Amino acid sequence: MPATALDPKTALVVIDLQKGMSAFPTVHPFPVVVANAARLAAAFRRAKLPVVLVTVTFSADGGDCFRSRADVPPRAIPTTPGFAGVVPELGPEPGDLLIVKRQPNAFYGTELDLQLRRRGVTGIVLTGVSTSSGVDGTARAAYERAYNLTFAVDAITDLDAATHEHVVKKVYPKLGEVDTTDAILALLGPLTAAAT
Repeated sequence: MPATALDPKTALVVIDLQKGMSAFPTVHPFPVVVANAARLAAAFRRAKLPVVLVTVTFSADGGDCFRSRADVPPRAIPTTPGFAGVVPELGPEPGDLLIVKRQPNAFYGTELDLQLRRRGVTGIVLTGVSTSSGVDGTARAAYERAYNLTFAVDAITDLDAATHEHVVKKVYPKLGEVDTTDAILALLGPLTAAAT
């Protein structure tokens, strides 16, 4: 902390803030995380900057689920109707980019990088769930692709407090800048003014 700047072409990428995830017990209340992400989304839309809403789901037959050996298997993701729907507080709004992923990293096997590059995006503000999986996996992939990263720390949560704290304090600062929604909104102000 703190965040120092946002690139003129920065996108908001929201990871897995979807209806089905609201049932999981998160470290920070899910509604608060969603509310902060929604504030950011509204500001990015006003600034005419991309808002990317990423959801995770699997096919009904489970054929695209993980099958690798691991000491701690991935959490089961239901395939029930409505699970993957974006929470209503976030929209989607016309012009938002919708990305469906089938693994933690939102870049792998999706057109996220293509959609960002074609819009000239060089920076990403990340929000969502979970700190140590979807957000972290996407952040690492974005870092490897040379995007400038900013983490909205109060718009990110996890299922495990110790893991959340470790990733926020030890991993994210190596990949980008970490700050609050309010601080990021302040940095976005000049970009919004330039868009009007």
